[in-house]
Amino acid sequence: MEKRMTRSKVVVLRTTPQTILEDYKRLMHLADYKCILSKEISTLIKLNLSWTKYFPSCSTQPWQLEGVVKTLLEDGYRKEHLIPVENKTVVTDPLKGAKNNRWISVFKKYGLDFVPLPNVEWIKYDFKSKLLKLDQIFSDGIEIPKIFIGKNILHLPTLKTHGHSVTTGAIKNAFGGLLKEVRHYGHKYIHEVLVDLLIMQKEIHPGIFCVMDGTVCGNGAGPRTMIPVVKNLVLASSDSVSIDSIAAKIMGFDPMKIPYIRICHELGLGTGNPEEIEVIGEDIDELNFHFYSKKSVVIWGDQMIRRGFLKPFEKVLLHSPLVVWAAFASNIYHDFFWYPLIGKGRINKFKKTDWGKLLMTY
Repeated sequence: MEKRMTRSKVVVLRTTPQTILEDYKRLMHLADYKCILSKEISTLIKLNLSWTKYFPSCSTQPWQLEGVVKTLLEDGYRKEHLIPVENKTVVTDPLKGAKNNRWISVFKKYGLDFVPLPNVEWIKYDFKSKLLKLDQIFSDGIEIPKIFIGKNILHLPTLKTHGHSVTTGAIKNAFGGLLKEVRHYGHKYIHEVLVDLLIMQKEIHPGIFCVMDGTVCGNGAGPRTMIPVVKNLVLASSDSVSIDSIAAKIMGFDPMKIPYIRICHELGLGTGNPEEIEVIGEDIDELNFHFYSKKSVVIWGDQMIRRGFLKPFEKVLLHSPLVVWAAFASNIYHDFFWYPLIGKGRINKFKKTDWGKLLMTY
């Protein structure tokens, strides 16, 4: 394997629907991904599924997946060493999500087998590194997918806001991989949990790389009920902290005021201060999307139970068999209220864009 980079850098490129696949290749090469992801080790392609339904900017885009897979194969990575994975939550289904988000056509085109994480073996793993919160939240032991141990991981998040963590990207993408569907237990201490996830990844993965899609970004009440905004950007880095920092800066936030980025920076897990990050490609100095992070009705309710006036009922409502009410309420709100009344209008508007037309080809 080639020598690793010693300085944190993030590549940011402009792209178009006509050039997206080649732009992803150029992006990954500029970010020196082959120095990070050894061809001798299997690489997990960690998709991002925030909703079983398709919604622009919500989950990994099909052209994002294809651009990355196509580049890997053209660069000599063996397809049997590439393992696309995604987990379930109490409100998402990985198999239905793979179909609705048009990933299946990409898997078939390149001969890859999708691995839903509920179908693999999970084991309790004794992390040697000191964690901030997860070992307390899961005091009986932290279960992770056995197949993750000793493999590279390549994250495919989208550039968007999040009601729990302000922004979401490379670091939070592990939230949907390393933790079982009860990971919502971590929402109360989300920033510390995200730091723990990066600590855990650095212990079990020989190589970590991220390719982030900002062709259509999500503004507002993320990770689902957002306003899709076409921005024509793609980003890549081997430093999860740096790429999340630069993405936050582009969106209009001060990265060092976002707790999970600041804590990771202070602990030396990556570079969070944008002034210390080398940005290659697009000049982002004057780039500001003026995004805002807003809590959806569901996230607001969750936080009221965990930290607000409903806190006395937290254990009964969220840590007992009665928790099924939360998934039911979330599905009712998202799938049967917000999606048909608000979401579909935003999707129809998106379909008239060039990216929307590209989506229909998958």
